[in-house]
Amino acid sequence: MVLITESKLRKLLRKGIPNPFPFNEGDKITPAAMDFLRDRKIGLDDKRLGHSTRTSTKRGNELMIPVGVSNRHLHLSSYDIQLLFGENYELTPLRQLSQEGQFAAKEQVTLLGPKGLIKDVRVLGPTRGETQVEISITDGFQLGIHPQVRLSGSIEDTPGLTLIGPKGCVSLQKGVIVAQRHVHMSPENASEFGVNQGETLLLQTSGERSVIFTDVVVRVDPNFQLDFHLDLDEGNAAGLKTGDQVKVIGKNGELLSWEGR
Repeated sequence: MVLITESKLRKLLRKGIPNPFPFNEGDKITPAAMDFLRDRKIGLDDKRLGHSTRTSTKRGNELMIPVGVSNRHLHLSSYDIQLLFGENYELTPLRQLSQEGQFAAKEQVTLLGPKGLIKDVRVLGPTRGETQVEISITDGFQLGIHPQVRLSGSIEDTPGLTLIGPKGCVSLQKGVIVAQRHVHMSPENASEFGVNQGETLLLQTSGERSVIFTDVVVRVDPNFQLDFHLDLDEGNAAGLKTGDQVKVIGKNGELLSWEGR
């Protein structure tokens, strides 16, 4: 049993609170913690109910999408896990992420580039067929590499670097990217938004320094939870944090007409 309090949630703000927030059988949550999540439009992934509360939000006729700001991280192949952490090693889940089956692992590695290194970079699970490192453009300057903006899984002709783990090192010849901003959607979400796999959205933030994100790629899968993913550089520039909401204002390069989408 875990008691979820507001103070515990505030400690998670720096790394980002998963949306929906995992709530397992036997867990308890204080009213203040519920208000804290509600104010940030973070749902509960209530395992007692067997479904997630994360959905799109309508504000009048406006369609809203929850935000997930992603810091640097990497996905490892089974082979590279053994080299970095030891023979027959398996990743240890630390917390669930917004997408079903995805988790942040306890394991961390050091990234070593031609000009510098970055310690304590989080590994995400489960394992993948090929290792992929996702960093920001700012991280690239620190490491001395200049990765391209790519969708996840598109790693051909990308730079590599060295991964340093507690049991060994891996010299990657490719696999380092800056993740292209994108939206995860279920088929039901895609129908609601009137888009298909591979199409693009125009998204707008709120507040005094509103920003419009163009060419946000739509990725559709039955297992996806609705989420707008962008990296830390973009999130900071737009004043966004995980749990915020952005408004859909267009698709495929054209503004929407809410009288007749």
